[in-house]
Amino acid sequence: MRSGLDDAVSDAASSFDLAPEDVLRAQLYQLLALALCAPPTADVLTAFANVSGDDSRLGRALTSCAAAAQGTTPEAEDDAYHELFIGVGSGVLVPFGSYYQTGFLHEKPLAALRQDMAALGVEQDPDVKEPEDHISSVLEMMAGLIEGRFGVPATLQQQEEFFKAHVGSWGPHFFEDLSKTTPSAFYAAVGQLGMAFIEIEAKGFEYA
Repeated sequence: MRSGLDDAVSDAASSFDLAPEDVLRAQLYQLLALALCAPPTADVLTAFANVSGDDSRLGRALTSCAAAAQGTTPEAEDDAYHELFIGVGSGVLVPFGSYYQTGFLHEKPLAALRQDMAALGVEQDPDVKEPEDHISSVLEMMAGLIEGRFGVPATLQQQEEFFKAHVGSWGPHFFEDLSKTTPSAFYAAVGQLGMAFIEIEAKGFEYA
C-alpha cells in the first residue's frame, strides 16, 4: 500500500460511477492515510490546509486540521512524526493493529489481515517494509475498496467486514491516543478527525 497524494483520491475512482458520499469517504480515508504513512510533505499539508468544514463534529475536526496545517511546516512535522511514531527504539505511539489489540507486533490480527487481503486481491507494495497492519495501510485499503482499486468497488458488506475487523477494532483507540499527544498540533487535530470519521463510518454501517 502507500500511495502519493493524487488529490487524496485514486484515479480508479473515475472508472466507476461512485456516489458522491462514497467519493468523499474514500478521500477522507486517503487523506488520513497520507498524514500517517510518512512525515507530511508540503503537498499533504496543503491538501489539509485547503479542506473546509461545517458545524458538525466532523466539520469542526476538518476545520481544526486546516488551521493546524496552515500554521506549520514540513520540517516541524517531520520532527513530530519521528517523535510520535519512530523515536529511539519506538515512538510515543506504535501505529500497528497487532500492537493495539495484543500488545505485540506480528500477532494474529496481522495474520487475519493478510488472509483478508489475499481474499480481496490486495497486495502490499514491495517497497514498503513495515507490516501491513500499519494504520495508514488499513486506511488506504479502505479507500481502495470503496473506489475499486483492487478490481471493482467492494460491496457495502465487504467494506463493513473489513472495517470492523481491521479499522474499527482498534482505530478509534489509536486516534484517541493521537488526539492527546503534544508534539504536534497538526497530528493532534488529525487524531480528532480520525475519531470523528471512524465513529461516523461505524454508525453508517450499522444503519445501512
